[in-house]
Amino acid sequence: MPDIWQPPDSIADYVELDHDRVARRGYGEAVYCEGKSPAQLAAVAEAVAERSRIASTPSATLFTRASPAHAEAVLGVLPDARYDEDARLLVWPPVPPAPTGGLVVVLAAGTSDLAVAREAYLTAVYLGRVCELVVDVGVAGLHRVLARVPLLRSARVVVVAAGMDGALPGVVAGLVSAPVIAVPTSVGYGAAFGGLAPLLTMLNACAPGVAVVNIDNGYGAGHLAAQIAAPV
Repeated sequence: MPDIWQPPDSIADYVELDHDRVARRGYGEAVYCEGKSPAQLAAVAEAVAERSRIASTPSATLFTRASPAHAEAVLGVLPDARYDEDARLLVWPPVPPAPTGGLVVVLAAGTSDLAVAREAYLTAVYLGRVCELVVDVGVAGLHRVLARVPLLRSARVVVVAAGMDGALPGVVAGLVSAPVIAVPTSVGYGAAFGGLAPLLTMLNACAPGVAVVNIDNGYGAGHLAAQIAAPV
């Protein structure tokens, strides 16, 4: 009989970790950090470390939306975890799996969209895909994305993070045969309404083959891209 891991009583009051997600879905646990205290995340990290000692199929655990204070707490327990402050993402173990499947290309329309794009990129990498990140190719300078068409057409799936008018995913979808995952970001002046304007543009894209995730949801986009680009 394999060991059956049980979480410590110290965390049972506020979290029930899904440690068997990798066996059920093929991808590991993700912990959303916003709204959790550093002390709670330290206890979660201890549980993750303990479970990994007996796991038959260990996989990366992602801590998303992690502030520097959250990162300090997790790194105190998992000192070799990787923290990307721009993406607000912690990953443990820090070495990504050997990539399989098709290519995921992640575009950041502008440098201001880069944090969300990096979250998508790193999520796809740690879920086992080969991934390319392309920065600052928004429609204000259309020649920049047109110069990347050969790379885009080699992708199994393209993720596009864009704020302001949110037009880039529709442009990209008109150039490639791969599905496009659009990520509206909360970047832009007042009438962008914190990402609502690009969200509506993306939902109304006239080019077919565009799927839309929630505002600033780089993790969701990267996860979906990894699933689409999985080996067949």
